[in-house]
Amino acid sequence: MDPFIFRLQELSRPRHADPLRLTRYGHKVFSQNDEDGIIAEIFNRIGIHRRLFVEFGVESGIECNSLWLLMQGWSGLWIEGNNKCYNNILSTHSHWIKSGNLLVENQFITAENINEIISSAYKECEIDLLSIDVDYNDYCIWSAIDIVSPRIVVIEYNATWAPPVSITVPYSPSSIWDGTNYFGASISALTKLGKCKGYELVGCCLAGVNAFFVRNDLIGSKFLNPGSAEEHYEPARYFLASLPSGHPPAVGPVVVV
Repeated sequence: MDPFIFRLQELSRPRHADPLRLTRYGHKVFSQNDEDGIIAEIFNRIGIHRRLFVEFGVESGIECNSLWLLMQGWSGLWIEGNNKCYNNILSTHSHWIKSGNLLVENQFITAENINEIISSAYKECEIDLLSIDVDYNDYCIWSAIDIVSPRIVVIEYNATWAPPVSITVPYSPSSIWDGTNYFGASISALTKLGKCKGYELVGCCLAGVNAFFVRNDLIGSKFLNPGSAEEHYEPARYFLASLPSGHPPAVGPVVVV
């Protein structure tokens, strides 16, 4: 089925009718799926504090969860371990790097070094968005982060492992994704971890790729309850990643007016 038609049909189901459910707000600008729209809606509900983000696993920086924020005048830190991708970012995103809005670190992320890397830019500072996508050790890296308490955490989950199964791959600092469905953690495992860290699950993207967590002090009655894995889980619909936003993506200087 055409991804666009599927999306329209899926969102017409009664499950997505509740205005507190986030899936209906999803749309793609520069995110892999519809994360841009969901992130915007979350901030619409909880407000924006300092317009700061930290994202790692950005690859080329053309398709990630914070580029659209950067283009709207936000500032932040990108961490990318691939040397080729890092060097490309230095060229394609030079406008924001030179302006000081974008800091880029070329390091392979582990649970042992993540706090040190983040603290090089933001130490004990409230950032608005943390986006985690390293394709393997996501659970353990989020667990290790204690230098910041972001307002929103976006993290990849393994939709193959549906609720109530609560599992993660064992931590292995040097391991990377091998292209199979053996990676990361289930949404139930991440939901438990989020609760331990003071966060509530508020939704997942329709493609079944990323989960969205909001810090407990910001929840109120703004999101669909309960914040459980069973309530918010979306199955793997990776074919929706091919849903275009229009013309091929590209970046360049913009003027915020």
